Amino acid sequence: MESDFNGDGVRDTAVADPEATVDGVSKAGAVHVVYGGGKGSVTLTQALDSIPGAPETGDRYGHALAVYDADLDGCSDLVVSTPYESLGAVPEAGFVHVVYGATTGLNSGKAVKELYQGGDKPLGGGPEPEDWVGYSVAAGKTSAGQPFLLIGVPGESIGTLEDAGGFYYVSGTAQTVTFTHQDTETAGAVFGAAEQDDRFGASLAATPTHFAVGTPGESLGNGAFAGGVGLFSHALTSGYPKPVNALGQDQDVISGAQEPGDQFGASLAMVPYRASGATTTTESLLAVGVPGEDLLTTVDAGAVQVFRLTASGTFTETAWIDQNTADVDQEAEPGDFYGKQLTAVNTSPNATSTATTTRLAIGVPGEESSEEHAEKGGVQIVPMVGAPGASDQWIDPGYGTPGTPAPRMLMGLSLAATPSLLYVGMPYGPAGGHAVYGFPWNVTSGGAPTQTIKPGENGLPATDVAFGAAVR
Repeated sequence: MESDFNGDGVRDTAVADPEATVDGVSKAGAVHVVYGGGKGSVTLTQALDSIPGAPETGDRYGHALAVYDADLDGCSDLVVSTPYESLGAVPEAGFVHVVYGATTGLNSGKAVKELYQGGDKPLGGGPEPEDWVGYSVAAGKTSAGQPFLLIGVPGESIGTLEDAGGFYYVSGTAQTVTFTHQDTETAGAVFGAAEQDDRFGASLAATPTHFAVGTPGESLGNGAFAGGVGLFSHALTSGYPKPVNALGQDQDVISGAQEPGDQFGASLAMVPYRASGATTTTESLLAVGVPGEDLLTTVDAGAVQVFRLTASGTFTETAWIDQNTADVDQEAEPGDFYGKQLTAVNTSPNATSTATTTRLAIGVPGEESSEEHAEKGGVQIVPMVGAPGASDQWIDPGYGTPGTPAPRMLMGLSLAATPSLLYVGMPYGPAGGHAVYGFPWNVTSGGAPTQTIKPGENGLPATDVAFGAAVR
C-alpha cells in the first residue's frame, strides 16, 4: 500500500507546509505525517537531530513530496525535496531526503538518506546556484519490481546553457544514480537538444512501465516557452533509462499549435492502462497540462491533452480538454490556467480493464466566481477515457469545500490521488480554510469532502503558513 509508513496496512498522509516558520526561521518548511487509524502524527523539520541540515530562511523543506518503498521492507518511505536549500556558499542548489518508514513509525529506524550534488556526494557533479535539485520528484516501483526515484533539476546548466535542466534516476535498493539531460545518449538519444531556459525536469510523472519529463520552457519554432515532454521507459543501460518518444504541439499528430507561453508539460499525470481484452498492464495514460494555452481570444485559459502510450512508447492523442469542451462544467476565461496542476488515478487497480476506472483531476487556480473572488480557483474531475463532459464534477471553495470563498485561494495548485480519494490542498486564502480535503472521486459537483486534515487537529500544530501546499 502506498503511503503506509508504519506498515500496518492503513494509509497514512503526508502534508507539507513549505513556508512554515521553524524555530523562528521564516519559510524554513515542515512536513506533517498523519497516521491512519487514529495513531497520531509526527512533524519533520530540519530542526530535528534526526533530519540533516538546519532551518534556514527560504529553504522550503517539503516543496515537493513523493512516496515509495525504497528498501522493499514493506514500509513506505517519504521523499522530501528542498530545492531552495543553499549548500555552503551556493544559493538554492537544493537537495532531497529519503526519510525511511519502519513498523515503529516514520524516521524511527534507518537514518535519512541525503541526495545532493558534489564530487563525492550521492548525486555527483557539483552544486551551482539555482540548480533547484528536487523541484519535482516522482517515485514508485517498475514492472520488474525495482524501486525508482526521479529527481528533477530544471535549473541545471548544461555547459554554458543556463536552466537547460535535467533529471536524476535513482534505481533499485542500491540507489544507483545517473543524470540525464537532453544531450545524453547513453541509453539512446534523448529527443530534442539542451537549450537555455528549457527547464527539462520541471515536472515528472511515472507508471511502472513509463515516465514522462516536462520541458515547459522548450522553444518550438518561434514559440518561446511553447513546451514539450520527453517519454522514457524504465529499461536501463548502465543505469540510464531508455528514451522512447517525445511530445510537442509542433507535431502534426498532436492537437494545437506551438505558441509562446503555452508551457505544454508544465504539469503531468500518469496511470497504468489496460485495454479491454489485454492480459497484462503494459500501457500508460498520460495527461499533459498546457496552462498557458490561448483559446481563440481567451488568453491563458489553459487546456489538458491526454495520450495513450504503448509499451514501446508509441502514442495516440485521445482527448483535448478545456472549459469550452462539450458538457464540461464552467467556461474558459482569461487567466484561468486550466491544467496548472494534475493528478490521476485508477480507482480499481485490480480491474481486468481500466478503460472505465481512470479519473483525472485538473487544477484551475485562476478560476474566479466574481470580481470579489478573483483567483479563487477550482478543481475539475473528468474521466480519463471517453468524453470528458460525460461524468465531470466541479469543486470550488465555499461550495464543495468548507470555508468562505475569498480572493487568491488558488484552489487547484495542490492535488494528490489515492484509489478512494482525491486530496485537495488549500494552503492559501483565509487561514481558517487552510486544510487538506479528501473528496470521493464520484463526488457530485458542489459535494462535500469525506475527510479533512487541518492544523490544530489530531495532534497537528495549530499554526501554519501554507499547510497543504504538497500532499501525498
